[in-house]
Amino acid sequence: MSSVSPAKPNDLPLFNWLRNRSAGVLLHPTSLPGNQGIGTLEPGPIGRFLDFLHAAGMSQWQVCPLGPTGFGDSPYQCFSAFAGNPYLIDLNAFVTLGLLRDEELSTLRSMSQDHVEYGYLWENKWPLLARAHRRYVEQGRPDLPYGNFAAFRKANHSWLEDYAFFRALKDHHNGAAWWEWPAELRRHSSALKSSLHRRLADSMEAHAFYQFVFFGQWAALRAQAQKRGIQIIGDLPIFVALDSADAWSAPQLFEIDEATGRPTSVAGVPPDYFSADGQLWGNPLYRWDVHASDKFAWWRSRLAASFAQADIVRIDHFRAFDEYWRIPASAKTARTGEWTPGPGLAFFREVQKAFPDAKIIAEDLGDIGESVHQLRDQSGLPGMAILQFAFGGKPTNIYLPHNLNANSVVYPGTHDNDTTLGWYATTDEKSRDHVRRYLRISGAEVGWDFLRAAQASVSRMAVFPLQDLLSLGSEARLNTPGLAQGNWQWRYRQSALDGLMGGTAKYLHELAELYGRLPAPAKPNATTAH
Repeated sequence: MSSVSPAKPNDLPLFNWLRNRSAGVLLHPTSLPGNQGIGTLEPGPIGRFLDFLHAAGMSQWQVCPLGPTGFGDSPYQCFSAFAGNPYLIDLNAFVTLGLLRDEELSTLRSMSQDHVEYGYLWENKWPLLARAHRRYVEQGRPDLPYGNFAAFRKANHSWLEDYAFFRALKDHHNGAAWWEWPAELRRHSSALKSSLHRRLADSMEAHAFYQFVFFGQWAALRAQAQKRGIQIIGDLPIFVALDSADAWSAPQLFEIDEATGRPTSVAGVPPDYFSADGQLWGNPLYRWDVHASDKFAWWRSRLAASFAQADIVRIDHFRAFDEYWRIPASAKTARTGEWTPGPGLAFFREVQKAFPDAKIIAEDLGDIGESVHQLRDQSGLPGMAILQFAFGGKPTNIYLPHNLNANSVVYPGTHDNDTTLGWYATTDEKSRDHVRRYLRISGAEVGWDFLRAAQASVSRMAVFPLQDLLSLGSEARLNTPGLAQGNWQWRYRQSALDGLMGGTAKYLHELAELYGRLPAPAKPNATTAH
């Protein structure tokens, strides 16, 4: 059943923002180099990465969601749709600010610089964050380079206080999910009246402080990017995690039994390219009628927060706005489910009213029907194309370069795919033969062949995983959908990126120039132009 409205030429498409050709790189911040056990918002590595993008003629840096991760460490399963991930906080800044001593970071500096060890990170980074907050309080809560803490809490009160209370309650209950808490705490309204709301005030302040620092450091990253003419492409998971401040504080917005805190139906996708049993995500589904009753106010707040963090926002699993796979909460796999209509074009009409200049990318991948394409086209949002999905079949495959359309973003692969070298090494011979004949190549440098094909394509934006630029194989894969653990660990060494600065960056710049993807030159300041 389609929820798409009949086309009205007078106001459709709603958006038309992707008008110029450009190129960018996909890299989640956790993969940045450094000696803190995980990539952080440390200015040095970020600045060098941005310098590389600029030298290579790139205009965008795409990241995965930036929220605080829980079990499995997936940025697509976060404790909040609004908060930032404290793991990304640069602790060296606390040393400079006198909130930590340099030698106190020795445990993090002993960790691997090639991959993230999340268990060890959990054991060692949280105590350091807590220590920094304690010293901040002891120093009288001075203003920091990130601004005034009290002003930050006031400006973000609508989500921050519930999030901080939620995290404090989780800490108090040794990380237990909120539906496992005592009955009075499972209900947000009664939890606010409990004695714990007062008793956990220090813990709540600590979690609010981490958000203050995260967003202050993220703002500095944005400033570095803007200085070099680089736009940030953010990422917004369509669903929230069940164990999140969002589901706990506003269960009426989701298909959740408020008495038990358990979902009645959950999200996922049926059997597909990635999994024979489908993907059982377990996220609570939206009560779209409730959201529509106030013109999607919660969503408008969420998008406002996303646009404050990034220049462009990719919405993951766009098809769920048209129809979504509704799985009974008791199901063992995603095979059991039914397609249910989403909010359709009505949702994007409200988004357009609130954010007329919004720049949104629609993740429209997978086995989808015509109604999803129609919704995408009526909204005017650029979709996505994956070159790894293009080969081994018929010439009508929508991802083959000759079938792409201009209003789209093309990738060799994304964070959910193997690297191009890894894919080519493990795919079937029929697909490899198709690649060689289609691109008229030997296959010896298939990673760069895919990059050139994407650069040359009609898609106005082309985005390349850094792993492909580094010519890495499956060992550098970031995520394997359906695999609960062992993902999101890959990191690169600074020396590897430095190896691209020079001849490789110059070559990438030449490709961007050849295919019309160089950023437009900055306009001279009117007060200084002659």
